[in-house]
Amino acid sequence: MSDGAAAFIRLSTITCPECGHREIETMPTDACQYFYDCKGCGAVLKPLTGDCCVYCSYGDVKCPPIQSDRSTC
Repeated sequence: MSDGAAAFIRLSTITCPECGHREIETMPTDACQYFYDCKGCGAVLKPLTGDCCVYCSYGDVKCPPIQSDRSTC
């Protein structure tokens, strides 16, 4: 039975465009994450133009605000 709360996928696998390292991370539901430090090579990832956060740019699952059909974080 649903209590009316939106259900989000909270885990996303971020893939570093520099070294290809993949890491499963838990996404915040109440804020965008603008920076991410790659655990493979140390590169600081930033969102691509037009994306609101690193999960939308490099993750295999978009962030919770985008999942809920909001236009931006």
